[in-house]
Amino acid sequence: MAVDDFDIERIDEVIHGRLRLGVMAYLSTADVADFNQLKAKLQATDGNLSVHLRKLEDAGYVAIDKSFAGRKPLTRVRLTEVGREAFVRYLDAIGALVDAPPRAPA
Repeated sequence: MAVDDFDIERIDEVIHGRLRLGVMAYLSTADVADFNQLKAKLQATDGNLSVHLRKLEDAGYVAIDKSFAGRKPLTRVRLTEVGREAFVRYLDAIGALVDAPPRAPA
């Protein structure tokens, strides 16, 4: 694909944010992660991570399970099948852009 043929609409805005991309990438190999794992790995604050997880959940890309371990709240996050498919499409779109031959200077 030539860079001129690149379709920006193929870039999923829900995934494209740095923190959301990090969540998707982490969960694509981790099956499930708890909130504190994600927070530490992505160097995020509680509030910031919560907002981005909500956006991914609203899109149907992640499922969030809230429970308790003893008296402590436990939030676990996993990719849904829809989320996994969206992530693959996102990676394909970015890969096509990266693999496009550079244009010669005008």
